[in-house]
Amino acid sequence: MTQPKYKMVYVTFPDREEALRVARTVIDERLAACANLRGEGTSVYVWNGEVQESQEWVVLFKTRAGCLDALKTRVIALHSYDTPCVVAWDLSDGHAAFFEWIDDMTAQS
Repeated sequence: MTQPKYKMVYVTFPDREEALRVARTVIDERLAACANLRGEGTSVYVWNGEVQESQEWVVLFKTRAGCLDALKTRVIALHSYDTPCVVAWDLSDGHAAFFEWIDDMTAQS
């Protein structure tokens, strides 16, 4: 079975400024081809044994599977949270030209 070549990476940030700073950094470093900042929303979660609510920004990064480990490591290093949400899933059955663009925009390993 062939491994998927492309990934979508979901990350939450405490504010727009941090989301944009990290997005610009990883795009500049060619770890992702694109970052979509999704507007502020409310997150509800348990932290230190208590239910919390906070406003967060979501960023969706598109990258090649070969860049995923470096992208995760860099995002975590740049992130202000102790335990940031950084999760990825496979992309497939998409527009071939878009996938080619991801190849062109990301560092080749």
